[in-house]
Amino acid sequence: MIRAAALALALAVAALLGATDGAAVRAQNPKLFGSVGQGIVLRDAQGNRVTKLDPGTYDIAVEDQSDFHTFHLTGPGVNERTEVEFTGTVNWTVTFRDGNYIYYCDVHPLSLRGAFVAGNAPPPPPPPPPSVVTSKTKLVLTAGPAEVITLKTAAGKTVKTMKLGTYTMTVRDRGRIHSAHVVAPGYNRKTSPLTYTGSQTWKVKLAKVGTLRFYCDPHRITGMKGSAKLVP
Repeated sequence: MIRAAALALALAVAALLGATDGAAVRAQNPKLFGSVGQGIVLRDAQGNRVTKLDPGTYDIAVEDQSDFHTFHLTGPGVNERTEVEFTGTVNWTVTFRDGNYIYYCDVHPLSLRGAFVAGNAPPPPPPPPPSVVTSKTKLVLTAGPAEVITLKTAAGKTVKTMKLGTYTMTVRDRGRIHSAHVVAPGYNRKTSPLTYTGSQTWKVKLAKVGTLRFYCDPHRITGMKGSAKLVP
């Protein structure tokens, strides 16, 4: 009887410990929930938008509701994404460490995006002093095919400040739903019609200080735009 009682007690303790261990495993990773469709968001288990997390390992369920969006999560040690044509739910297990993380749609990175901090992110480095381009510099304006428009030098540097003068600008319109439109004091030109795709070379004469603005007409309001300062 004593042996039977001892065996029963041992079995009960083992079962209790097993249940406790299983519960610990199930509760090990906090849950996060992402979605992309009409908008894009990453929420915690309480339904709050994620803005700051403790470093660690998380289980993330991502619902991709559209076959023309993606959910792309990236940051220190993490780079996960859904494909454009995919719709449905995917599950990721990721480990966040101290740093800044962003999530966005690859097709619409400006209008569909979010960000959060894990732990204590280092402060961002100070911006480099702006470089001033002159009219001897060849420029490249690119619109599309994603919802992005850029103005860069032929060497690939972003243009922020320009001296007055006449520039040679290669304009690349890469989307049938986009346009490339340049407006500056005394200058206004765009690719036309909207369905046009291809490359053109423009002579852009800038004779007054102010601001040169470039944008896509249909998507200007969603952030497909940029500018450069004009200086003597």
